[in-house]
Amino acid sequence: MAATPAVSRGGGPWRRLLRLFVVLGAASISVWLAGFVWFTLDALRPTAEERLPQVDGIVVLTGGQGRIEAAARLVEAGRAPRILITGVGSHATASELADQTPALAAGGINGHLTLGHKAVSTVGNAVETRDWVRSFNPRRLIIVTAGYHMRRALLEIGRSVPGVALIPCRVRPPALRHPFRRATLRLMALEYDKWIGALLGLQRQVNLVEAG
Repeated sequence: MAATPAVSRGGGPWRRLLRLFVVLGAASISVWLAGFVWFTLDALRPTAEERLPQVDGIVVLTGGQGRIEAAARLVEAGRAPRILITGVGSHATASELADQTPALAAGGINGHLTLGHKAVSTVGNAVETRDWVRSFNPRRLIIVTAGYHMRRALLEIGRSVPGVALIPCRVRPPALRHPFRRATLRLMALEYDKWIGALLGLQRQVNLVEAG
């Protein structure tokens, strides 16, 4: 009687490779989800503006509601003697912004308000910040942007101005007031992936508008 061939308990190399892919995929998803939860909680963490320290300057990254107003409150409270608003429209002027935001004028910032007109990306904001700080060599800056944008802003600006301490002032735009809505979760996932891409150096286009 012929002997019955032994059945391989391992299932063969292809099955083992498939199991490896499944395990790696599950682990990657778990890591992504854990990071996403941390990123979302960090974005939703409120900033106690009254506890922010005195600094050498404030950088506001435009692109969402409440950012300039938050910076104006800090100026009015005497947190910094100068401010950069980066990524503003090409036709905006400092006097117009001061007129629209009385707290800027109340803080005596008129002569120390700089507008950056060229940046159209976070990397561009960082370049404008680098060029701005060359004139006064600050030690500490407050960065004002939306909570979901803060991690990427700190990363890119930190690369452009190494050695300068960056203090976050997270603004909570309308989208973050309802964090569990589908649109908000989609926005958070997009910003989280952009931050990961920035960490990996995948988003290094400067994206500056050419001066006209």
